[in-house]
Amino acid sequence: MNVRTAPTEPALTMRDRMAMYNGNALKMGLFGANCSSGRCVTTVPERWTGSWDDNLALAQMCDERGIEFMLPVGRWKGYGGDTDYMGTTLETITWATGLLAKTKRLIAFGTVHAPLFHPLIAAKQFVTADQVSGGRFGLNIVVGWNEDEFQMFGVSQREHEQRYDYAQEWLEAVKLAWGPNEDFEYDGKFIKLKKVRAKPKPYGGTRPLIMNAGASATGRAFAIRNCDAFFTQADRTSMETTRQRVKDAKDEAKAQGKELDVYAVGVVTCRPTQKEAEEYYHYATIEKADWSAVDGILGKKNISPATVGEEEFQKQRHHYAHGLGGLLMVGDPDQIAKQLADLSAAGLRGIGFSFVNYLKELPYFCDEVLPRLERMGVREKRKG
Repeated sequence: MNVRTAPTEPALTMRDRMAMYNGNALKMGLFGANCSSGRCVTTVPERWTGSWDDNLALAQMCDERGIEFMLPVGRWKGYGGDTDYMGTTLETITWATGLLAKTKRLIAFGTVHAPLFHPLIAAKQFVTADQVSGGRFGLNIVVGWNEDEFQMFGVSQREHEQRYDYAQEWLEAVKLAWGPNEDFEYDGKFIKLKKVRAKPKPYGGTRPLIMNAGASATGRAFAIRNCDAFFTQADRTSMETTRQRVKDAKDEAKAQGKELDVYAVGVVTCRPTQKEAEEYYHYATIEKADWSAVDGILGKKNISPATVGEEEFQKQRHHYAHGLGGLLMVGDPDQIAKQLADLSAAGLRGIGFSFVNYLKELPYFCDEVLPRLERMGVREKRKG
C-alpha cells in the first residue's frame, strides 16, 4: 500500500517577502486597477473599465514585464458624478486570489476594512490566498473614513482614535490565527475570541506582508508599530521633504527594533515627448475631468473654499482629478525615469502608481522607462 505524504513547503523569510523575491532597489506596482476609472476621475472614453478580464490581462502583463505588485482600493460604493467614479469595483481578497492563481511572480494585496471583516474569517481568507500563490499574498489594512460606505453595512464609524484601537486588536487576532499555535483565545476591549482553532497557516512558515497608509499621527504610529510597509505621500515639490519623511518613518521603526519599508503612490502620464505627455495630462485631467465626482469626494473630506480658501481648493480639485492626491509624474521616458530614480535615492522602497488606462499605457512604460532604470542601477536587468 502506497502512502502519500503532504508536500513540504519551502521555508520563506520576511526578508524574502519584503524584497518581493528580487533585488530591485525600487519596487514597482499598480494601484487601483480593481475599480472603474482607476484613480483618474475623468470622463475620457478610454478610461479604465475595472473589469475582471482587463484586471487579469493586466496582472499577467505585470508578471511578464517585471512589475512586482498590484494594490487594490477597498471601495464599496461609487462617488457619483457623470461616471459614478469607482462605482464598479471588485472585492479585493477574491480579486487577489484570482490573480494569484493565474500568475507566477506577482504580489497581490487585499485592501481590507478591519471593521467590516471578522478577524477569523479574514485570517482564513488571507491564508487561503497565500496558499494558492505560494507566499505572494499581502495585506493592506485600512480602518475606513467614508461614512456612506459604513452605513451600507449598518456599521457605525468609531471616533478616529478608537478606529486604530480596534484595528490593533483586529490585527493581533489575525496574527494569532497565522501564528504557530493551533489553538488560542483573545480577550480584548473590542474583540473576544474563545477556543479558536486556526489551520492551515500562511505559506512557508512566515506571514504575508502587511502595509498601511495612515496619514494622521495615530495612523502613522499604527503603521510603523505593526506593518512591514508604510505608504506615505511623496512631496510634489520637494524631494528633500520626501527624503526626510522616509527617514523619519524608518528611524521611528528602528527605535522600536523593527525594519520598515516606505512606499509612495503616484500617477503616471508617459509619452514620447514632454509636450505630448503634458497635453494628454491636461486633456484627461482638466478638459475631461469628472468635476462633479471630484467635488463630491472633496465634500466628503470637508475640503471647500470655506475650509481651505479658494486657491487651495482649486489646487486640491486638480490634484484629486488625476490620482486622488498621489504624486504626479508627467513627462517623457527620461523625465519619468529620473523622477523614479530620485524617489529611490530619497529612500523609498517602492511606488504604486496608476494610469488613465493601465493596459494601454503599461507596455510603453515597461519598454521605455524600465530599461532606463536598469541603466541607472535602480532596477536589475530582467532575465528570460
